[in-house]
Amino acid sequence: MTADAPGLAPSVQETLKSWHRFVETKSEDVLRPLFAETTVFRSPFVHLPIPGRPASLLILCAVVQIFENFRYHRTFVSGTHDVALEFSANIGELKLKGIDLVKFDPAGKIIEFEVMIRPFKALEVLSTRMSARIGPELAKYKTAPPA
Repeated sequence: MTADAPGLAPSVQETLKSWHRFVETKSEDVLRPLFAETTVFRSPFVHLPIPGRPASLLILCAVVQIFENFRYHRTFVSGTHDVALEFSANIGELKLKGIDLVKFDPAGKIIEFEVMIRPFKALEVLSTRMSARIGPELAKYKTAPPA
C-alpha cells in the first residue's frame, strides 16, 4: 500500500510511508520517531484515552506481533492531517477488520491514534493476548495522571 494520498500534507505523507515500513518490519526503531511525545492512544478495549508515546509504542509493537496476515486496504483522507486506514488481519482462525484513525500535527508527528476492530470475538481474543503480553506494563500508563 502506498502512502501517497492527495490532499495530505507532505510531512504526513512521509510519516505514513514510515508507518507502512514499521508494519512491514515490526521495528520499534522505525515506529518511535513517528509519534509526538504527547500523543494519545484510543484503544478499543478501554474507555479512557491512554496518554504518551511510550504507551503507544508498547501497544503497537505488541499488536504487530499478534496479528497475522495484516494488510491495509484503503486510506481515507480528511483534510491535510487526518487519515483512516482500513485493515484486515487474522488471529489464529479468526478474521478481523478494523480502522486506524490517525491525526497528525503540522510536523507530521502522530498526535492521536484510535483503533476500531470487529467482530467482537476477534476483539476479545486480541484483548486476552494483549493482556497476557503487556497487561501489567500497560496498566502503568492507563492509570498515570495526564502530564
